[in-house]
Amino acid sequence: MKKGHERDETPVAPAAAGGPALPLAVEEQSGTRRRVARSILDHGPSTAGDLAGRLELTQAAVRRHLDALVAEGLVEPREKRVYGSRGRGRPAKVFAITDSGRDAFDQAYDELAVEALRWIERLAGGGERGAAAVMEFARAKAADQAELYRPFLEEALPEERARALAEALSHQGYAATVRRVPAPAGDQVCQHHCPVAHAAARFPQLCEAETEVFSRLLGSHVQRLATIAHGDGVCTTFVPETDLSEADAPEKPETPEKSEKPKSTASPRTAGRNPA
Repeated sequence: MKKGHERDETPVAPAAAGGPALPLAVEEQSGTRRRVARSILDHGPSTAGDLAGRLELTQAAVRRHLDALVAEGLVEPREKRVYGSRGRGRPAKVFAITDSGRDAFDQAYDELAVEALRWIERLAGGGERGAAAVMEFARAKAADQAELYRPFLEEALPEERARALAEALSHQGYAATVRRVPAPAGDQVCQHHCPVAHAAARFPQLCEAETEVFSRLLGSHVQRLATIAHGDGVCTTFVPETDLSEADAPEKPETPEKSEKPKSTASPRTAGRNPA
């Protein structure tokens, strides 16, 4: 074999009735390609090395699948975000799921949600009244979701609540993880999947109501740093460490300031901005 050429080791089916042998790998290739896309959806923007490690494939095989997914418009290459000082050399390329890629994972019903919210907005008269009506609906929906998350957090220690929330979100299809950050110290709850991303892009009240629920469940101030609805690869919510420790402190005499519900400064308008 000449250097630079790769032997084709694709498994083949036995020839039928004297006909040519047929590749068996076509369906396997499609299945593996879907696994690659699903891994990016579940874990967020990933390098070829990340994917190879998670899926137990060679980087060469992963790159072939990534090339095909990029060509199909299901994933897109991006420059890897670096936290802290950047070292020498070009940053590793990461691959993120696209809107089309999300649609491929059964999100067509999201369009129905958009139409329903538009109907609520119009019924309330549009403008500020319409926006307020959508916000009222979003808060009611978020409150229902909170009841599904609450059992996961009830027994969790203060320092474990962010992880418990991520577990609860994952059970509801949000593929959530927790990332510890040193400065400012705290946890980042990362949702790698959003079933209503298109609706949230049109109606940011959905993101705002969800963030308010996170704040109440965690018993602390939280801050939304990024959202899939605004084009980020992951929905990221920051939970400061100071609030986690304060949540476990002995109760103090109630004051007007303390009697108020925990407030969230999160707003979809700040998506992607790091306040630090």
